[in-house]
Amino acid sequence: QVQLVESGGGLVQAGGSLTLSCTASGITFNWYTMGWFRQAPGQDRKFVSAISRSGDASKYADSVKGRFTISRDNAQKTVYLQLNTLKPEDTAVYFCAASHDTVVATTASDYGYWGQGTQVTVSS
Repeated sequence: QVQLVESGGGLVQAGGSLTLSCTASGITFNWYTMGWFRQAPGQDRKFVSAISRSGDASKYADSVKGRFTISRDNAQKTVYLQLNTLKPEDTAVYFCAASHDTVVATTASDYGYWGQGTQVTVSS
């Protein structure tokens, strides 16, 4: 059974930082591109960042470039998202996802496995 479990969300003031983690089980982790998406109330789920199987390539949404950093530890089957200089508009539920595509996918439909999400709330 595949499980992706996110952690690290919380309430933070604008300008603050958080580190999200997502640990996988039930998959051969280094066979999967890993991604982060987020969904704010009343909005569609949106791409945030993704990282290649080996970790040597990554992509970011324009809205988070320069502020967020994705990384992975294949030995620990964990992907991280470092969130810096947070803004109130970053408030959302953040989801971890796994894609078997060989490219660094940015579309939600490319991801076959999803976590339950972790809430990030940024106060102004």
